[in-house]
Amino acid sequence: MTETRTETEARVLVAFGPQLRQCRQAAGLSLRQLAGRVGFDHSYLSQVERGQRPGSADLARRCDSELGTDGRLAETYRRTPTKARASTLQLNPLEAAWQQLTSTLTTALPAGLSEGPSDLQGLPATRRLPILVSELNAPPTGDRAAHDARQVELSLLIAETLTACERAREARRWWWAARQLADAHGKPRLRSLTRSREATSGLAEGRAPAQLLELADEALAFALRAPLHPGQVFRARAARARILAALGRVVEAHELLPEVLGRTNELPWASTGGGPTPYEVQVVEGSVCASLGYWTAGCLMFARALELCPDESLEERALLELALAECFAGGGQGPAALATALRVLIELPDEWHTTYLYVAADRVLTSVRRCAPTLTGLRNLELLVARRTEVGRTVGSESSWGGGRE
Repeated sequence: MTETRTETEARVLVAFGPQLRQCRQAAGLSLRQLAGRVGFDHSYLSQVERGQRPGSADLARRCDSELGTDGRLAETYRRTPTKARASTLQLNPLEAAWQQLTSTLTTALPAGLSEGPSDLQGLPATRRLPILVSELNAPPTGDRAAHDARQVELSLLIAETLTACERAREARRWWWAARQLADAHGKPRLRSLTRSREATSGLAEGRAPAQLLELADEALAFALRAPLHPGQVFRARAARARILAALGRVVEAHELLPEVLGRTNELPWASTGGGPTPYEVQVVEGSVCASLGYWTAGCLMFARALELCPDESLEERALLELALAECFAGGGQGPAALATALRVLIELPDEWHTTYLYVAADRVLTSVRRCAPTLTGLRNLELLVARRTEVGRTVGSESSWGGGRE
């Protein structure tokens, strides 16, 4: 079959970027290293490699010189039709915007780590970012739908990780990207997942509950359109209940409680159908109970979640212990709550201190003040919680990967 002119242009258009990447990798250079040698920004170079920017003849010549490719890159660029180069950024605006986001987080993996989600367990938030971005930038393999769904999940994890690192402004861009990708994918399950996760995280980010409620409502609407994924209905209802409680609409939140607590036996577990894990169910149910002031039930659920939580997940275990401390204080056990919170904040290494941790610790502090305002040691907790706002201090500051609070 004879190749049309349009097909030829498209084939040549995508050839320059991938060829540049292959030559760079063959030379053993990172994006940042090559960018520094040729005098271009690494994010621009990343977009060129992905076909999101056309590049230039000057860039091609400089890369040939640095990579020792004997003019091959310049020749490939020269053969790219001018019309095709000019329209590069018009091919897929959503993809271009999303790839621009990924380029801002391009970085090397921490020494001794390989790519993949198995490496995430047991790592503090700032050290997780390079691995997430590396996996996000990996070329698609296998089923396209599965790849797209994984891109949505990775975008959500990056948003949550940036929030944990006190980088809320960047996180919001990734929440947006995750929603856009999910909407483009078209699956109600993914559209619900992105909104319920953002709504839940938004409470820690300090975003307006009224806006978060809109996200939770959208999440529930999409979840109800995905009958094969009851786990999404569970998550969406739980998020909505917590946000209603934050708005002071306790009666409405209470009405959702049977839908959250009474349907767990109907849920498929993660190992049998993509549903939530028993650990996640305990955390979600405990959070809803605590937001409504059901402290004893919250204690039981968080204690069970702590039993299920892996020992190496230091941040998760710390958050669960602080959740237990809040339930202790809510139930009038101020000394136990104070002792638990102090132990967590003192013993947990600084690189594991995140936005989520300090938000949880502040809730404990508020509850202890309410139930035991004259308790000895309360001032120590106040000082520890105040570390979040110290000038020049970055959450997770002992991490080997940079990135500070905005």
